[in-house]
Amino acid sequence: MALRPSEEFKRDAVRIALTSGLTRRQASSDLGVGMSTLCKWIRTYRDADVVSKEDQELAKENERLRRENRLLREERELLKKATIFFADQSK
Repeated sequence: MALRPSEEFKRDAVRIALTSGLTRRQASSDLGVGMSTLCKWIRTYRDADVVSKEDQELAKENERLRRENRLLREERELLKKATIFFADQSK
């Protein structure tokens, strides 16, 4: 018979899933629980103030910075290709 996770574990798992920046699949794998189980816990505990306002703000800021970082990387790659293209044209 398997042990049932404690309420504290479930709340911590929800906090990690919502603030870590990992996908739910990655978080469930790291925590050793099924994805459907983690999603059920998130639905159950999302409104229970598991995640503090500060953690929510940090998670939002992290997501914004990830998007900005991804955009800047794409722009840099484009500029590298343009530099190579124009260098070849000037020869």
